[in-house]
Amino acid sequence: MLWGPHPKPTRGPKPALTLERIARAGIEIADAEGLGAVSMQRVAGLLDYTKMSLYRYVPGKAELVALMVEEAVGEPSPAPGAPDWRSQLHDWANQLAMAFGAHPWLLDATVGPRMTGPRELAWLERVVAALDGNGLTGPERMDAAVLLAGHVRGIAEQARTAGPAGDPEAQLLAVLGGLVREHAERFPALASAMAAPDGRDQALEFGLERILDGLDALITRRQGRRGVSGG
Repeated sequence: MLWGPHPKPTRGPKPALTLERIARAGIEIADAEGLGAVSMQRVAGLLDYTKMSLYRYVPGKAELVALMVEEAVGEPSPAPGAPDWRSQLHDWANQLAMAFGAHPWLLDATVGPRMTGPRELAWLERVVAALDGNGLTGPERMDAAVLLAGHVRGIAEQARTAGPAGDPEAQLLAVLGGLVREHAERFPALASAMAAPDGRDQALEFGLERILDGLDALITRRQGRRGVSGG
């Protein structure tokens, strides 16, 4: 269903639904109410079909969620121009953050063993391909993708907890600020760090740049070793 030609129901009247329409209906529900609100019954009702008729197209909820993920994430857009690996990964991470921001339920739908489609795998392919030829092993390139995605997911989780209009860093400062100021003598480093925040949520960018710095250092070290051995 995710990888080949979309099968057509073999019984009943001529199909009037498409898998894309079904996926978009599920996305509409999940965007408004969360993944837990999605069911075959709800999607069928939104499309003005019966639950049993929906089963002619999608075997069950697991397949429905897989279709929703494929439709929601799409494929990562190529970075403009012909950027180096670092620019490609920076652009990739920001695109992933935008996808999680637009569809927070993706955080729940993309964990654990599950069906994975070609669009979702294209995200992994983009990172692994960008790092090819830089001296990293295959497993290291895969780990780099997991590390980047994990950072983006962590920030997206904080943003979801903060709510649509929330600023996770501002909320943290609001909760801890008074305590730290009151007990500044016991926590002087925290008091100093929190005394003059710049008012901008930069956790995503800061962490992303540090991860890329680490990869850059590793790649430089590997390339240096190759140069020495080649000389």
